[in-house]
Amino acid sequence: MADTYVGSIDQGTTGTRFMVFDHSGQVVANAYEKHEQIYPEPGWVEHDPIEIWENTQEVVKRGLDDADLDATQLEALGITNQRETTVVWDAETGKPVHNALVWQDRRTTDRVEELEAQDKVEDIREKTGLEADAYFSATKTEWILDNAEPLKMQSSRGEDLRDRAEAGELRMGTIDAWLIYNLTGNHITDVTNASRTMLYNIRDLEWDDELLDEFGVPHSMLPEVRPSSDEELYGHTDPDGFLGAEVPVAGALGDQQAALFGQTCFDEGDAKNTYGTGSFYLMNTGEEAVASDHGLLTTIGFQMSGEPVQYALEGAIFITGAAIEWLEDVDLINNAAQTAELARSVDSTDGVYMVPAFTGLGAPHWDGRARGTIVGMTRGTEKEHIVRATLESIAYQTRDVAEAMEADSGVETTTLRVDGGAVKNNFLCQLQSDIIQTDIVRPEVDETTALGSAYAAGLAVGYWDTVDELRDNWQVDREFSAEMDGEEADKLYSRWDDAVERSLDWAREE
Repeated sequence: MADTYVGSIDQGTTGTRFMVFDHSGQVVANAYEKHEQIYPEPGWVEHDPIEIWENTQEVVKRGLDDADLDATQLEALGITNQRETTVVWDAETGKPVHNALVWQDRRTTDRVEELEAQDKVEDIREKTGLEADAYFSATKTEWILDNAEPLKMQSSRGEDLRDRAEAGELRMGTIDAWLIYNLTGNHITDVTNASRTMLYNIRDLEWDDELLDEFGVPHSMLPEVRPSSDEELYGHTDPDGFLGAEVPVAGALGDQQAALFGQTCFDEGDAKNTYGTGSFYLMNTGEEAVASDHGLLTTIGFQMSGEPVQYALEGAIFITGAAIEWLEDVDLINNAAQTAELARSVDSTDGVYMVPAFTGLGAPHWDGRARGTIVGMTRGTEKEHIVRATLESIAYQTRDVAEAMEADSGVETTTLRVDGGAVKNNFLCQLQSDIIQTDIVRPEVDETTALGSAYAAGLAVGYWDTVDELRDNWQVDREFSAEMDGEEADKLYSRWDDAVERSLDWAREE
């Protein structure tokens, strides 16, 4: 009999990856495709959901072909996704009514400020664990229903989108729900993605009627919420479809929760930080939804079939890896790998600080009108200093969150598990250890987001029996310990606060 595996669709902000894992958690297939970033106006970010679905089919087929695997060898498919990014589509035709509004999109900042003026922020935080912010799906869905029709062709009956939503003709979801719908025909999301919409009560574990009313989202638009690892399955792929096989779709996790799962952070106090487009620092808080007094989010970490929800504290940093992409965009570097060499070529930034608030600032500052800022430049400033300052900004933002995490949880971080594309950079990992004065541990398989969703799907169908098997799979690639003196780290970090202060509330004219 042919060997069997578990597949993972990792639909990220910049592209879609398909990976196949064996029983020991090793990668046996890997394919990737970028998609277009659409910027209709400053601060607006969109993706084409059709392009994402077409790319998903392409990478799944290519990944299997390249590894000489047949779809029938897949015991299950898991999905992980860029969270908060929102799609609204026609229930009958399956066609989106507008481009997806990406998590980075800031067009609904005015609406959030309205909520603040109406003193609704605390109520939202109490129910959802989230800050009221344009980051989440609620205001994005509201915007699409109010504004998308003039941008797209009218429906055949000439009704506006709100009427069609009320009539049960439209569906909404985050990208996981969009992919599950296209894979299985079912309208389903998991608890982690539901918890990122600002429409879901994370304590009552249900869509919140008051919030749905606030944002004008009819209940009929919403997906059914299931565990992240679901023995009842979300559905099966169509045997007559692109895969040519009936494969169970059995697990889904928002990308940061998937990385928490892939890093085997199954116990209270376990923490990880993922360095991707942004960086997301999560700590498992067990069955308690710990409220934050320091600008963090309370979110759902994961849920296994038949088990209680596990919660997490999260520090969401909007721009880290994307800051390195920006260096490339403005021709300061040729590729990401060059950053380490350039940064090492100078002893310090010579007082230059870069605050990469290109789409506002997330935790713990939560300022949607902050903007990217470089301070401290002189005539002697060279590109090497700016590149180093950009890498340092990733470490400083992580320390912001680490300090908030310790204050909220009462747990001192002694070791931080890291993953994501940027952690291939040894200079950055060492810098991160120096700035937060904590050991950094990088696993052998650094695509832990895809691994986490594969684990969730595989557990649901019995490919793995227990989480202990998954713990046994986790292997260290390299550890980094602080080499910088603590006082020096504190001194460098203290000026970071001054730089952040100068970036705040900049985008008033928007």
